Amino acid sequence: MLNWLRNRRKREDAINDGDDAEMAAGTHIVVGLGNPGRNYANMRHNLGFMVVDELARRTGESTVRKRFRSELLETRHPGGKLVLVKPQTYMNESGNAVREALNWFRTPVGQMLIVVDDLDLPYGQIRMRPGGSAGGHNGLRSIIEQTGDQQIPRLRLGIGRGPNKAKAHVLSNFAPDEQDQLRTVVETAADTVELWLAEGITTAMNDINARKSVLPDPEQDAASPV
Repeated sequence: MLNWLRNRRKREDAINDGDDAEMAAGTHIVVGLGNPGRNYANMRHNLGFMVVDELARRTGESTVRKRFRSELLETRHPGGKLVLVKPQTYMNESGNAVREALNWFRTPVGQMLIVVDDLDLPYGQIRMRPGGSAGGHNGLRSIIEQTGDQQIPRLRLGIGRGPNKAKAHVLSNFAPDEQDQLRTVVETAADTVELWLAEGITTAMNDINARKSVLPDPEQDAASPV
């Protein structure tokens, strides 16, 4: 009995240190993209951070560590180890932090999911893809450059295109009506990440990509009988 306990503790210590090769195969990483600092916290470009914060809240874990130029939270999910990552490098250098985390946890890029805002999707629309180009997103571009791989799963959260130039739009706060619906967007995105972890990318893609929007349709609501 004592030997079993000792071996279990040794294995848990190895997992916590990121040094267990067998466990690495079951390690999944979820990266939320954003910019560090209070001034950026509520901006559209920080939607990825918001989703990772929601996932962290759901785990019940509170030990956030600062490593690999990121804020990290290590926890468990039914398939193994889960690492939540918020790069603290500013958006354009996100790839440096992500590469360091991937190398340390020895996680293949196919077991990493990037949660990212997307100008080309309307607000309230969420799409998952198994890979592809950066689509003009500097954070994704940095990650692709640093990993040398485009086949990185990503969850794209629509923020639409406003009347201002792209940079001004992504670095602006959500409008009041968008703010009222933000909780729904963030929670649905977190649900999709959990589905990806539990059942894989095909199931998660089929579920979220089939929805035109995660928000109620105001026209349909207006047409509904009272």
